[in-house]
Amino acid sequence: MKAAVIHAPGKVTCDNVDDPGIQDDRDVILKVTATAICGSDLHIYSGGVPQPRPMVLGHEFMGIVEETGKAITNLKKGDRVVVPFPIACGHCFFCDHGYPSNCEHSNPRYGPEGGIFEEKGGALFGYTDLYGGYDGGQAQYVRVPYADFGPRLVPDNLTDEQVLFLTDIFPTGYSGVDWGEVKGGETVAIFGSGPVGIMAAKAAWLRGAARVLIVDTIQYRLDMAKKAANAETILWEEDGKNAIEAIRAATKGRGADVCIEAVGFEPDRTFLDRAKAVINLEKGSPKVLEACMSAVRRNGIVPVLGVYPVTYDNFPVGQFFDKGLTLRGGQAPAHRHIDTLLQYVREGKVILDDIITHRLPLTKVADGYSMFKKKEDNCVKVVLDPWAA
Repeated sequence: MKAAVIHAPGKVTCDNVDDPGIQDDRDVILKVTATAICGSDLHIYSGGVPQPRPMVLGHEFMGIVEETGKAITNLKKGDRVVVPFPIACGHCFFCDHGYPSNCEHSNPRYGPEGGIFEEKGGALFGYTDLYGGYDGGQAQYVRVPYADFGPRLVPDNLTDEQVLFLTDIFPTGYSGVDWGEVKGGETVAIFGSGPVGIMAAKAAWLRGAARVLIVDTIQYRLDMAKKAANAETILWEEDGKNAIEAIRAATKGRGADVCIEAVGFEPDRTFLDRAKAVINLEKGSPKVLEACMSAVRRNGIVPVLGVYPVTYDNFPVGQFFDKGLTLRGGQAPAHRHIDTLLQYVREGKVILDDIITHRLPLTKVADGYSMFKKKEDNCVKVVLDPWAA
């Protein structure tokens, strides 16, 4: 089969690889009909999250059941499903308590410590050996473990593109709003106008936010946020102080009730930012998270959706304490929210596919990664067709 394989930082190619097979009675094999490149895939592509051996990428995918393991009774060949991006058993302590992204059984590296080179939480599709080493869904076929817990049936009247982002970016954006305890009437500020940030803006409206502001360094991404999510936009300039002041000005000087971090550890950086990271032996920068902590009001909440795999010197613990902030973060519990979010889509309360800017055959995956990474051609979201010529 054809599949997108990471070989080294900056090198993703469409290769011919072996078809996956059933390895456990709870597996299914899925014929992938649509898949997408996620912003967090770019951390592997850049080398920020290391992957030493070739592997198939991709955790945003859906398709048609091709084969089922003996224990699968909820699905049959021909069923069309969308698959949450964490791999979770459904029966361990964390799955039972609504935290499937910390599943105790899916990842051989699981443990209580955490950190990029330490013990990890649950496994993710196509997201390095650190997160289980499972091949992902940027491929024509994919093995889906614990398929009696993860995949959801898709109604016939919905297209692939209407539901594809239920895999990750919509549940992730929604998780930020849920962690932010948005109940109605709040001002929500979102740092990062990529796909996750825009989905967080859509989710904020669903939860009754009074105002939604979104910050980014690139105007075309802000234009997409305004068009697709009706958000007020703020262009980050220089060190971002203008964005912090704009948010305070919009909230009588207090700051936003919720500031969602949707960028992660690899933001746009100056030479001085990069030099500081080298001196401190750090990967990337926490400067967007720090901006969120400044822009949120006292006793506000900062949900962290961007990836932060390492530790940082000079983290503003004093500010965190003095302002009485709540920080929440981690891999989103997609299984917890996917049924509610699918219902929103079915009822027409939210549109997800309006952020797609590029549709490519899987054979052009290298072009898709390069364009998305370099933010060329006004690229916001790339969807791949595994079967197109």
